[in-house]
Amino acid sequence: MQSIDRDSREYVEAEVTARVQGLPYDPTSDLVEFAFTAIGARPGTWYTGGWDGTQPIPGTNAYRAQVLVGPASAGPVLAKGKYTVWIRITDSPEQPVIPYGQLTVT
Repeated sequence: MQSIDRDSREYVEAEVTARVQGLPYDPTSDLVEFAFTAIGARPGTWYTGGWDGTQPIPGTNAYRAQVLVGPASAGPVLAKGKYTVWIRITDSPEQPVIPYGQLTVT
């Protein structure tokens, strides 16, 4: 679980592993979006994220997706509380919506 202060502006990240025909796939050309919901709720508003580089995380087949959260960012400004972090990746023809984990805003 990630945790940030409500007055902080920083990246929230998600590790993404993709496969095509059983082989590792580089998703960094795909659109990645994030949503933040109350625990148990479904996403409604999506925020455009990005990729931290075009290489996998060293020693893995995972890539790091990220979105800037907090005051004066293009992403969400979240009140104190606990949120489910969702990611959505747009590829052709798939568009998976994945509950990634939780974020605590203090």
